[in-house]
Amino acid sequence: LFCFGFFLGMEKLVTCQYQRPNALCRLICYPWSGGGTFRLAQWGKLFSSSIEVFSIAIPGRESRIKEPFAKDMTTLVNEIASALLKEFQEKPFAFFGHSFGSYISFAVALHLKEKYGLEPMHLFVSGAHAPNSEEFNAIKSISIYDKEDEDILKEIQNLGGTPPELLENEDIKKHVILTYREDFRLLQTSFFEKAEGNIPFSCDITCFNGTEDKSYNLEGWRNLTSGDISFHKLPGHHFFLLEPSNEIFLTKHIATCIENAGL
Repeated sequence: LFCFGFFLGMEKLVTCQYQRPNALCRLICYPWSGGGTFRLAQWGKLFSSSIEVFSIAIPGRESRIKEPFAKDMTTLVNEIASALLKEFQEKPFAFFGHSFGSYISFAVALHLKEKYGLEPMHLFVSGAHAPNSEEFNAIKSISIYDKEDEDILKEIQNLGGTPPELLENEDIKKHVILTYREDFRLLQTSFFEKAEGNIPFSCDITCFNGTEDKSYNLEGWRNLTSGDISFHKLPGHHFFLLEPSNEIFLTKHIATCIENAGL
């Protein structure tokens, strides 16, 4: 995978396959559990020259496979925020995250707002509960260590998104299961408690979901911003975003939202 000549720290964290130094805005994409950078980095070709796409590489996979998994959510958030701080300060940025990636993008956005007074111009979340919902807290209380490998494998297969032929390779299958466990553990170390009357963001938030996916508690997202919030259901299951027609809708919609923000 291509990681171009960014300064040390950022070059291992970001895949940018379509570099656009003169872009007006950056879209920072966060992967789903077990996911890599490749698919979301490819979105770069679907946008005009005004938007540059960064796809975030998380430790323990792809080009970072020899690195230990992130210790906890705070460690991961600190790595992303410090490595990309110059980029966040340089020009407007938006976040897109799917599933597990939605929770990482939210945690990074919260950290940037609290520590640096920076926030995305738009937060696009997909296939995820609001982080202040009972449903999200219920996920965090599940004991991943009590689950057998076979049970986790079934969950991965039910979700889709992982090519079945990959899971036929014993080493790859073991690593996919381990990554899922580690990502789940990471999720359980995330902490957010919304103080009464505190609205952390002022940016717009858009929530995407698949029509055949389970239902998510999305209402909580309304309480996290003073900006506008919108909801879109697209045909498909949890990985609806991998369907080419949905990818086109998503990228067009994201581009429209960014352009309407008056860059």
